[in-house]
Amino acid sequence: MHEYAIEMRGITKTFPGVIANDKVNLSVRNQEIHALLGENGAGKSTLMSILFGAYSADSGTILINGEEVEIKNPNVATALGIGMVHQHFKLVQNYTVTENIVLGMEPRRGQILDLKKARSEVASLSARYGLAVDPDAKIEDISVSQQQRVEILKTLYRSAKIIIFDEPTAVLTPQEIDELIEIIVKLKDEGKTIVLITHKLREIKAVADRCTVLRRGKYIGTVEVADVSEGDLAEMMVGRAVRFEIDKPDQQPGDVVLKLENVSVKDHLGLEKVSNLTLDVHSGEVVGIAGVDGNGQSELLGAITGLLPLSGGEIYINDRPIGNLTIRERIEAGLGYTPEDRQRYGLVADFTIAENAVLKNYYHPRYTGRFGILNDQAMHDEAETLIEQFDIRAGEGSHTKAGSLSGGNQQKVIVAREISLRPKVLIVAQPTRGLDVGAIEYIRKRIIEERSRGQAILLVSFELDEIMNLCDRIATISKGTIVAVNRSDEVTERDIGMMMAGSRMKESV
Repeated sequence: MHEYAIEMRGITKTFPGVIANDKVNLSVRNQEIHALLGENGAGKSTLMSILFGAYSADSGTILINGEEVEIKNPNVATALGIGMVHQHFKLVQNYTVTENIVLGMEPRRGQILDLKKARSEVASLSARYGLAVDPDAKIEDISVSQQQRVEILKTLYRSAKIIIFDEPTAVLTPQEIDELIEIIVKLKDEGKTIVLITHKLREIKAVADRCTVLRRGKYIGTVEVADVSEGDLAEMMVGRAVRFEIDKPDQQPGDVVLKLENVSVKDHLGLEKVSNLTLDVHSGEVVGIAGVDGNGQSELLGAITGLLPLSGGEIYINDRPIGNLTIRERIEAGLGYTPEDRQRYGLVADFTIAENAVLKNYYHPRYTGRFGILNDQAMHDEAETLIEQFDIRAGEGSHTKAGSLSGGNQQKVIVAREISLRPKVLIVAQPTRGLDVGAIEYIRKRIIEERSRGQAILLVSFELDEIMNLCDRIATISKGTIVAVNRSDEVTERDIGMMMAGSRMKESV
């Protein structure tokens, strides 16, 4: 067996306005877990898309087990034993798990699809690798973590020896992340070679053997993970020392701005997900909602922002009830919102940054003339200002399509838009999910700056360190109700974790 399963030498790839990969080198040993680390937009996914055949490099060579290869498309990659678990899953929602896994390589009896054999093979693979998933379930009916398992099974069904994971934990809860790490280690023990695209330093330290760092499309270096600290990796990635703790000046909160009074919310199936929830947020403070995913957070945010109706109670901004207002009326009443799913609810991918920047106020006279025609110049001027203020990296400036931006830069566009509207209340959901340490540092800093300006901020996050670092008070939610509200300086992560599991503790505020 050759020492290196993968060797990529001098890989260069350009897109309009940006060099995604600039003479990048990568060497991955057989049967190792190799992390590929870099900021959003550093070129990690582009490099692996070239290895998987989704893109063609402008120049450079690729060797698989010591032999030079030309990977023109994903079918060639599959034939070479390369599989890829994409960050955004490539699944057919109304197909079953089995149908998705065998799609394109279906077992047949003559001309007829042999679903019984396909199901048996899927069940066998699932049992062998501990990837519990119902072969007969439809994709649209299973959880995100189960869909990810289906993607992994797709690669295993195609006999992949090299498996690329592209930001695999970006959409998982902490418990699901632990389960995935166990799966990745098991795959390595089975003789697989793993490339893990990530920017989560804890996960690299927990599971990776070696790590290659890219920065703005360039190769920075490869290190043995055991020999470096998280701080060392962060500095290699960003090019400077990174502060993991954000300074939060002491300040007295002002009046109540957002008030939730006995709020109850049902989901789209009519099941009650939030029950008699009461909470308030003052100006100049950050109140965090901590809880395991699925305990009513999404439904609560839906009710506040107008995506779901209230089934009981009322919501107030500055004593004005908003529970029956339209979404536009809530925005005009002073509600800002950065959603947890930036691609589905935060941006229009095919719109430019300029168009996305005015999604919520395009009808204002500044952007719309007497006859309702949009003023392109005014839109682009505003977007260019936000690009500069929020350090949004876009190859074509305000004309860049939002869908072509990295995750961190997409998040910056949303945050820039919401802050520029100067809302009275800012709802921030999973603000740093899927972001690198540089972008996380920046977004958290902006949240604290808005707090200092007197903003009332409601933060929903599954990251306990984020909750503890940013919040003045923490409301722990379990089964749709608030278990306790505590000052962040009077509880530990362990305390919050116990309350998230349903244990009740004395409230400190």
